[in-house]
This record gives sequence, structure tokens and C-alpha cells, in this order.
Amino acid sequence: MERIYLDYNATTPLRPEVRDAMMPYLTEAFGNGSSIHAYGREARTAIDTAREQVAALIGAKSPSEIVFTGSGTEADNHAIKGLTELQKSRGEGNHIITSAVEHHAVLHTCHYLEPRGFEITYLPVDRYGRVSVEQLRNAIRDTTVLISIMHVNNENGTIQPLAEICEIAQEHEIPLHTDAVQSVGKLAMDVQGFGVNLLSLSGHKIYAPKGIGVLYIRRGTRLANLVHGGAQERNRRAGSENVPAIVGLGVAAELAKQEQDTYAQRLAALTHRLREGLDTHIERLHYNGHPDHCAPGTLNVSLENVEGESLILRLDMEGICVSTGSACTSGSMEPSHVLAALGLPPRLAQGTVRFSLGRNTTEAEIDTVIATLPKVIQQMRTLYRGRF
Repeated sequence: MERIYLDYNATTPLRPEVRDAMMPYLTEAFGNGSSIHAYGREARTAIDTAREQVAALIGAKSPSEIVFTGSGTEADNHAIKGLTELQKSRGEGNHIITSAVEHHAVLHTCHYLEPRGFEITYLPVDRYGRVSVEQLRNAIRDTTVLISIMHVNNENGTIQPLAEICEIAQEHEIPLHTDAVQSVGKLAMDVQGFGVNLLSLSGHKIYAPKGIGVLYIRRGTRLANLVHGGAQERNRRAGSENVPAIVGLGVAAELAKQEQDTYAQRLAALTHRLREGLDTHIERLHYNGHPDHCAPGTLNVSLENVEGESLILRLDMEGICVSTGSACTSGSMEPSHVLAALGLPPRLAQGTVRFSLGRNTTEAEIDTVIATLPKVIQQMRTLYRGRF
């Protein structure tokens, strides 16, 4: 059975160009970038090149603002903990503003800080998961030391009004962090133009390997270190650099910059094709992404009288790999925190499916999904009749 993969927001396959670039650094070019002999210099040159490639992708002023991390999650942790703990130690404040729909890498970090003397404002969102800039403005206090708002939501694809948020942060001279894991490579990112202080991204979302991420730190933004030990990454992140993964991320970043416009257009066309097919063949469905401000390639759908986890398993049996908007917690189905924040009734939230498309997705695959999904849903609705 040929499988159809529509879960690119979870992870992406390694591009052949990325794999080929990594191979020398997994074999004969094995040096440690901190060594000063020929092997080390070779590794250092490769790391520096990758730093330039990532800086170019996001519009950083200098490659020195790019810090390689072990993941996007680590980058989020470093940004939030590093900045706020330093600010608090200086008596500059203890208040953080974020949103109710952030990735757990941000939310759980904020939860960690709450019993340690920090006050967190979790901004509510509208029906599609977008924050209000006016509510953000009203939430600012004299003690606010950080605003952390994601660029694109990983579950429903809604784009936050980052430009307006950055303007407010700059007006009040508050550092701003954005989790851009789901936007980099799909949407244009100009950290200088936006005025972002800190930005997180992840390699395996842009066809680079897992286990590599980036924290952009705008020049002049001071952070306490998250990882202690050596002097790697300009004394910002201790530990020998993962040279093969860094090289892979650099190549993936360069390719993403070259292809960004055509890639986004292609994803948008495929997403439109999928949505039109669902609208034509399936009744009682609801879209959770913003109708005007949504990243291409993500379609989050709630289906009445359908149980999401069962639907995912049924589709998997048909060779279609997607994800659900619900998570199994303690043996009972609970809607994700994102869907709960949107105000979806739990029963509808539990019937949610996320389709996320990528560079290998074809029109034929979309047509197969459109042909298969209505049959599966009809079977499930017949089976579950009376249970909803």
C-alpha cells in the first residue's frame, strides 16, 4: 500500500540535498568545531556557513545573532527562562504576557516560572485562535519583562498579528519572543523589519534533521544561559556543536529561502483543493483556522458525530496519515488546549482532524483523500449513531 503523508506540521522528511550535505560530516569530516587543528577548522567553517544561511532566511542583521540549539523546544525555553530570570534578578519586573494557544514548549515553561515568582497573563483568543492587539496593550504592566506570542499556530495554522504586536512591544520597550517553528519556510520572516528580539525555529519542520533548532537573539538582547559548560555558540549554549545537523539545517534554510514563494503558493493551491473537496462531499464540518490569516498547508477540521482518534486510525488503515486535534489524557479524550481556547464544545473538538501538507504532497494524493474520507466518515457516523 502506498501511503499518503499529510502530517508535515508534526515533522518533515529529510531532503536529499540536505542528506547529501550532511554525509561528509557524519564520516570523514568528523572534527569538533572547537578544535584548532585542520579537522576542527573544517567543522568550524561548516558551522559558520550554516549560521549565515539561517541568518539570511530570517533576515537577521548578523550571523552572530544565530545560536544553534538541540530543538525548537530548547530555543523556547532558553528565550523565556534566559530573559525573564535575568530581568527578575535585576529587579526589572516579573510579568510575562503570552497567549492561551501557544505551543506547550512556551506554556509549560511559563507554568514552570509561575511558582518561582513570575506572574503570567495568558491572553484569550477569538474563534479562530487570534489574539486581540488591544487586549495585549491593556495587559501590559510596569513589571512586564517579556511578550511571547507565536507566529503561526501548529494546530490550526492561524497567523498572529505579529507586526502589530511588535509595534506595541517596541512602544513600551518590552522584549518580544516569537515561536516561528510553523512559519519559517512558509511565510516571509524579517526579524529586523518586525523588530523581534528573540525567535525560535526547528530544523525538522523545514526538511532538516530532528535534534537541531535555532534561537535568534537580536544584538543587544541579554539572556542568562540555559545550558552551562563550555564556551560554544559565543558562550551562549554550552556543548559540542552537532555539526552534521547544523550543516543540514543550513542547507535546508538556503533552499527554503530560494523556494519560499513558490512553495507557499503551491501549498495554498493544494489546501484550497482539499477544502473544496471536503465542502463538496462532506456535511456537518467546521473549519478552525482563520479564514483570512492562515498559513498555507494547514487545514484543521472538526466533524460532527465523529470521534477523532478513531478516524485517524481508520484513515491510517487506508494509507492516509493525518493527525487529530485531540489528545488522550488519563484514558479519556480531552480536547487540545488550542481547541478549548477557541471555544469549541468538547464533543466537536474531539472530532477534529488536522491535515498538514508539504513539498511532497501531490494533487493526486489530495484527490485520493477527497475520495476516501467521505466514505470513512459515513461509515463512522452510521456506526456511532445515537452515541453523540
